Amino acid sequence: MESSLTSQPVPFSQTAFRECLGRAERLLLMLDYDGTLAPFVADRDQAFPYEGVLPRLRALQAASPCRLVVVTGRTVSDMPRLLSLDPLPEIWGCHGWERRLLDGRTSSPALPAGWRAALDQAAAVSDFDLPPDRVERKPFTVAVHWRGLDENLVRRCEPLVRQNFEVLAAASGLELHDFDGGLELRCPGRTKGTVVTELLAEEADALPLYLGDDLTDEDAFAALGDGGVGILVRGQVRASAARWWLRPPEQLYECLDLLVEWCHGREIDA
Repeated sequence: MESSLTSQPVPFSQTAFRECLGRAERLLLMLDYDGTLAPFVADRDQAFPYEGVLPRLRALQAASPCRLVVVTGRTVSDMPRLLSLDPLPEIWGCHGWERRLLDGRTSSPALPAGWRAALDQAAAVSDFDLPPDRVERKPFTVAVHWRGLDENLVRRCEPLVRQNFEVLAAASGLELHDFDGGLELRCPGRTKGTVVTELLAEEADALPLYLGDDLTDEDAFAALGDGGVGILVRGQVRASAARWWLRPPEQLYECLDLLVEWCHGREIDA
């Protein structure tokens, strides 16, 4: 996906965003987590949302015209401690391989034995000189995290890890993906774009919006089609299939505030 990106999103405009929302009857709001709702930190277990995010998400959860969904590469089980929302919103984890519904039920497909064996091998061989907590074995992926490590260590280990992952990918059919701050060996067949496509089928009359920051979010932006709104959330603009670009956290707050404002207006009109 990233190799086909040639254009940059335009800077976020409150006026243009209001006009876009004005044509909607209902919203499907899909939000990435790391880098979007929460800043990147070296210790991913401490990646809590920006200070002003949770109150705004609670307001959106309470708004009937908005379906709020978190779409993340993390496992679903990671999210309750980080999000601190009660109730939790709908969550899709592991790039769409896991789904947690509003009632707490979680579903995920069975993992083929060959993929499981390859992931186990990846987790075992990718620890070279890396601290153990930098190799993350998730149900459908193995991720190696570079953020915060010594640059010399990363330069030494990254080619070795990549080579091992490439060999395992070629033998098993797994896919190798770079992400912001790491490298991931992932089961094929599902992406954040798959999640968007399935949610669009459930919410055909809603305006779909997706906020994300990473290359893994580009599949989601592309899946929105012409009728959806993709917003790139990051400190610096880059080529993306998103429509708009905003800088967190202040512009993220502005965007969420406009969504809350729209929801309240729709409820009053109803």
